[in-house]
Amino acid sequence: MLPLTLLLPFLIGAIENRVSFAADQNLPRQTTIIVSYTEYEWWLISWLDNAILCRLFLDHEGLPTNEDIRVQCGSGLLAAWNDTPPCQQISDGTYNTNPCSGLYLYFVSSQPTQREVVIDLPEIQAYVTLEGCSPSPPDNRCAALPSLLITAEEPLPNERIMRIHGTYNHLPFACEETPCALPLQATPLEGMVVEFQADSSFGDSSRQFSAQVRVIDSGVSGAPAGGGWHVDVLSNQWRGAPLASCSQTWNAFPPVGGLPDWLDTPEHLELIATYEPYYYLAGRLIGQGLVDASSCPTGGLEPTGYADPCGLEVARPMVEAWQNRFDEQITAVAREVSIPATLMKDLFAQESQFWPGMYRIPYEFGLGQITDNGADALLLWNTDFYNQFCPLVLSLEACNLGYLHLTPYDQSILRGALASQAKSDCPTCSTGIDLTNVDFSLKLFANTIRANCDQVAQIVFNATQETPGSVASYEDLWRLTVANYHAGPGCVSYAVHMAWLTEGTLAWDQVAAKLTEPCQGVIPYVDKIAGASP
Repeated sequence: MLPLTLLLPFLIGAIENRVSFAADQNLPRQTTIIVSYTEYEWWLISWLDNAILCRLFLDHEGLPTNEDIRVQCGSGLLAAWNDTPPCQQISDGTYNTNPCSGLYLYFVSSQPTQREVVIDLPEIQAYVTLEGCSPSPPDNRCAALPSLLITAEEPLPNERIMRIHGTYNHLPFACEETPCALPLQATPLEGMVVEFQADSSFGDSSRQFSAQVRVIDSGVSGAPAGGGWHVDVLSNQWRGAPLASCSQTWNAFPPVGGLPDWLDTPEHLELIATYEPYYYLAGRLIGQGLVDASSCPTGGLEPTGYADPCGLEVARPMVEAWQNRFDEQITAVAREVSIPATLMKDLFAQESQFWPGMYRIPYEFGLGQITDNGADALLLWNTDFYNQFCPLVLSLEACNLGYLHLTPYDQSILRGALASQAKSDCPTCSTGIDLTNVDFSLKLFANTIRANCDQVAQIVFNATQETPGSVASYEDLWRLTVANYHAGPGCVSYAVHMAWLTEGTLAWDQVAAKLTEPCQGVIPYVDKIAGASP
């Protein structure tokens, strides 16, 4: 993966205003209760003239704390209080107050009282599934038209859901009970929007949820034969079979009838297996002594470290075995992180030819050849990962600022530490690499690919002010994600903005035509992964 290049200021400026394409923000659900407690009154008084400078009212026993004084009296009086020296005690046990300076505390009284406390209550939950069909990837086909089943849950005891209501294709609907079955009908290719919310006997309503539903007759041109309907649902509230990778992030439906092979995660490992003649991989296997190519006139190696034709021929059995040795781990982590396993493997093929050690390009590590700059996407766009990883490298105080607000030095330290996690070189290992570290690093690469998917969503929104799925196809959004991984967001962001401004479209061919000359090397890279070229 190339270093981060041409990073545009407007891209960084928008990172803190990330876009959610699927749901409205939570509305507060609260109640007020009356709490009885003892109130303690203290006065903060000046030794100079016994003037009362501040009255404090506490809900705890003991002296006022510094935080009590700061909040109720201000930071100026807190500083004066902390600067006050002790007052001298004289021999009879009393205090000589004449030389005393600064401030003193005087306890006034305590009394029982009450106050109102606002309590946050758990929200009404609602989720959607299908009734009458349980479609599963890749084609999501139903024999007959199903219903969208909207189920609402009231978490408060002694309360219940009174009604579920909303609109389907801008037409109102309402159910007096939960679950609510909404019969579906054929939709345009872009689908139709269902908005829904639930009313509670508590006297309030849930926030408004949404789902985008696509129902296509499977007899349409280009769809698989066999009758029935292809049914896809995009919603944060979906509780059915897993959605296509990143479709929810982009609010983009996958192709009708199933995913292309390059965006698939096959059920059987043999479907992801490859048998390519990788000269670089063969060279590494020979160079590390894993293949004996002494029968070749040049030892099987070119001066560049790649295998020559003789070396490849000798190494071919191990080359084929090696390029498939990680298939089980790749498939498992792809399912866990929700990215296409085939794409992940194809990306590794281009980046490293499945040799995880550092050789071809210095300071690029692992199967995915990540750099320290390439770690930016993961640290910026995966908050959970950042929160777990950062305290292992930097102080918690620094990490709490967020990656974007770290100093450039701390950012570089964090990126370098992350990239080094993918480094598998091991001079003392028999293969020259630590294969246990390869297994560990696969999840890092999977999350990095997923982070690039999120970053592309923001890039497209920044350029168009539209949801990505409304201006680009699902496949082209994945092409942009692959380009972003390899060439960086500077290259992709500029091309996306220019394509939108001049062409009004974000088809991959249009975006690729706007890539600047230093970025154009990513075009054959993307086309090869997407199967557009051999």
